[in-house]
Amino acid sequence: MTDRRGRGRPRDPETDAAILRAALELFIERGVEGTSMEQIAKRAGVGKLTVYRRWSTKEDLIAQAVEQTVSADLVPSPGDIEALDLHEIIEGVIEVAARMTATPAFRALTARMMGSAVSHPELMAVYWKHHILPRRDLATAMLRRAQRDGTVPPDADLDVLIDMMAGAVTWRVLQPDPPDAAGMLDFLKAVYRQVGLYRPSPEA
Repeated sequence: MTDRRGRGRPRDPETDAAILRAALELFIERGVEGTSMEQIAKRAGVGKLTVYRRWSTKEDLIAQAVEQTVSADLVPSPGDIEALDLHEIIEGVIEVAARMTATPAFRALTARMMGSAVSHPELMAVYWKHHILPRRDLATAMLRRAQRDGTVPPDADLDVLIDMMAGAVTWRVLQPDPPDAAGMLDFLKAVYRQVGLYRPSPEA
């Protein structure tokens, strides 16, 4: 990834943020092929040279925009998984996850990333490193905890279980009539229950 830094005035973080935001928006709206550095500059309200001084190609710029977007702090932390009740952890994060995965922005970003996997593998590499792998690591930690708790079989293939969960969510959000937040919450509970990570409350 190329990030050009001149020796002149310090870069304006607000300008950088505007360019990255514009790049992400255009990528989601139009894909890589439908996005140009000129369009990004216009959307960000800056000159084209301002963009080129920072990034040499649109692929570099879009990759950094995706990286910044998907590198958010993860919840729960590995320490929480070891110290807290697993069911309580999932109850605390599942509604947020449902609302996030039900948004048009999440659906659009997922679709664009899947569509770019072959034509622009560097974008998928960024997405995989900064979004997929950290969440797979957390899912592995939760499944191992569930194995110790006796809700997941000790001989279960955890990579297969994670692929099943991730594939189910991806398939569900990309269907023609995706669920709203309430529907996604019910779906996530069902997925987690099937793999042994979730048990309904007695009153549910």
